[in-house]
Amino acid sequence: MARILLAEDEAVLRMLVVDTLEDEGHEVIEASDGEEALEKIKTDDEFDLLILDYMMPVYTGLEIIQQIKGMSCYEKTKILMLSAKNQTTDRERVIEAGATEFMSKPFSPLELVKKVEDILHGHK
Repeated sequence: MARILLAEDEAVLRMLVVDTLEDEGHEVIEASDGEEALEKIKTDDEFDLLILDYMMPVYTGLEIIQQIKGMSCYEKTKILMLSAKNQTTDRERVIEAGATEFMSKPFSPLELVKKVEDILHGHK
């Protein structure tokens, strides 16, 4: 079981991701925008994985990565960026910023589970 922070501003997608990952036995903490996500990250250093939406209100997923880069507790934390922006340059920007992996929206719950398991078990 992993402890995962999900930062996603689309309520329906957030609910789908939470339900999917909790069904797999993971604990999922939710944030509805970048500011809430950053607050949770700064007050809790126990996340195994951050799942961040690329485009969110207040702070984008990229801005969150930039702000936590210097925090020692997050040097080894895995990050999965979700985005409807799926151009090669967007993917490259996300990985260069420090994300472990990139996943394009829309995606199926099965794809998400596989990607999360691959990341958590070091296959990505």
